[in-house]
Amino acid sequence: MNHDIVLEVLGACDKRREERRAFMKNAGLAVAGATVLAACSNNDGFGSVVTPTPSPTPSPTPAPTSSDQDVLNFALNLEYLEAQFYSFAANGTSIPISLLSGTGTPGAPSGGRQVTFTDPAVGRYAREIAGDEQAHVAFLRSVLGSFAVAQPALDLSADVNGAFSTAARAAGLIGAGQAFDPYANDQNFLLAAFIFEDVGVTAYKGASPLITNKTYLEAAAGILAAEAYHAGLIRTTLYRKGLAMPSLIDATEAISNARDSLDGSSDLDQGVRNIGNASNIVPTDSNGIAYSRSAGQVLNIAYLNKAAVDRGGFFPTGVNGAIKLSAASA
Repeated sequence: MNHDIVLEVLGACDKRREERRAFMKNAGLAVAGATVLAACSNNDGFGSVVTPTPSPTPSPTPAPTSSDQDVLNFALNLEYLEAQFYSFAANGTSIPISLLSGTGTPGAPSGGRQVTFTDPAVGRYAREIAGDEQAHVAFLRSVLGSFAVAQPALDLSADVNGAFSTAARAAGLIGAGQAFDPYANDQNFLLAAFIFEDVGVTAYKGASPLITNKTYLEAAAGILAAEAYHAGLIRTTLYRKGLAMPSLIDATEAISNARDSLDGSSDLDQGVRNIGNASNIVPTDSNGIAYSRSAGQVLNIAYLNKAAVDRGGFFPTGVNGAIKLSAASA
């Protein structure tokens, strides 16, 4: 099969996937509508349903409580970071301006550009994740309504003093005075994505017990599942490429150690190096359970700082919302 035929087949697959997504979205809206109608019905306590009197103005969905708002807005800050990184890497553009406004101090992403992918599969992974992350931003903003925070300033640059280069130096991937460019090639993109994805999974798992409303908890669980799929995809791709290029596997271990050095004395983070005669795609404890990070620990990594600070790293002016202080690491 020649190169042109391969691209034609992959393009057809993309089209079919978009058609399936559109169908599922419409089906989901229909199911959601039916669920809302059912929830608005009255029950007499004995299994029979009493048809309610139609109301010309349905009651709005209750806004999240203040504590739930804080947690969801903290998640929204992280989603802004991921969505912008993937949007630039995959498409060369920011996410829509309509998804950036809100309370707090608005900011813009610095740096960021499209990756020239040499592996078509990696390019397709990037575009799929970019779409999911933008959808997460839109969903959280719709849930929070007028309480949604604005996108803060983001450092997505490849500058020598930028967040990516600082993180790479902390991991020992580059030396003093060198820059790490996450947009230079497939491998650098995957390593940059590895920084974000594992942190996102542990952040949602750590935050889930803090959400009091079951509806919002279910939504957060759904996003957690999507982030876990993303992380597994990135880890698997790095592992497979690392079989031919062992330095990639070593790099995941170096990034993992750097994250561990920032978020406290525990040693929970894991790269993708083999454990015995098995791969290590899924980082878990002895019970096969994924680990958690507190909001403060997540911000230690996002700010690239062990101290209790309110800005730095990928968020040069801090995050918006009530949860903004990193943890003082031991």
